[in-house]
Amino acid sequence: MPDDKILALPQELLILGAAVKTGMVEALRRNTTYAGLTEELSLNPRAVRVVVEALADLGYVSRQGETITLSEEAQKMIYDPASPNYVGFAFMHRYNMIRSWVQLPEVLSSGQPASSDQDPENTRYFMEGMRHGAQKSAPAIADFLLTDTINGVQVLDIGGGPLIYGSAFTARGAKVTVLDLPPVVQLMQEKAEKAGITMFPGDFNLGLPPGPFDLAYLGNICHIFSETENRELFRKVSQVLVPGGRIAIVDMVRGTNPFAAVFGVNMLVNTANGGTWTLDQYTDWLFSAGFQEVKLNEVSGRQIVTAMCKKGAQN
Repeated sequence: MPDDKILALPQELLILGAAVKTGMVEALRRNTTYAGLTEELSLNPRAVRVVVEALADLGYVSRQGETITLSEEAQKMIYDPASPNYVGFAFMHRYNMIRSWVQLPEVLSSGQPASSDQDPENTRYFMEGMRHGAQKSAPAIADFLLTDTINGVQVLDIGGGPLIYGSAFTARGAKVTVLDLPPVVQLMQEKAEKAGITMFPGDFNLGLPPGPFDLAYLGNICHIFSETENRELFRKVSQVLVPGGRIAIVDMVRGTNPFAAVFGVNMLVNTANGGTWTLDQYTDWLFSAGFQEVKLNEVSGRQIVTAMCKKGAQN
């Protein structure tokens, strides 16, 4: 519904995000001064003072005269995984989304995704954003998908680099293989080894690990791609599943989820062909790939489309 609250700017996020991007947050982990921060990061003195004072009023910075540092609360929120209010840099994924969304007028003209900076840290911000969003739902989804399965069930987690769902599957006795892009695998390899998860570097548009697998899990993957790409992905999945194996797709299903259409705009500004898709579309693609018994469920606030691979579909 139209509401004047939409006119509110996410000022706090924009201020904190800029402080992260310029290195201010990291530099403020130790005691410094306005002048020291300006010199260390080659920033404008007036701008540094204005932003630091805003961060102080928002609770992120502590001041003692000219001495400034991150507040204890900010230290815990960003850097202390043991803290109840820990989010890491997950908020930076939303900050980057805003930077893309403001280019929507240009996207409407060109039909091309918004431009983005190539900061390698953006991969980490994306991973932390996905991790933060998945932590509450992962255990319930793992329980739902692994009910009545035996220990050692083989699970392929496609695009599961943050390892949240992979870890949840592993905790319930599954043997998990995570396929993701090489930079993601490199970033998460050590954590995967500790969790007993096998990581497989690659692009799932080009191919999948050979398997065979009992369950293929696609968490927030399909909205990145077009109808043609999703059809082909489902076909590849059917070829690495055992007869009677299952595919599980977690995504926003357009026509049944009130946020799916708006999220489609996020895919417009961030991908070349992505969008949100209806249950009829998923059903058509899955049937064409050799699946049957398509079902839509909601678990822990997430929508899950499941289907079973017909006997012999992987041949």
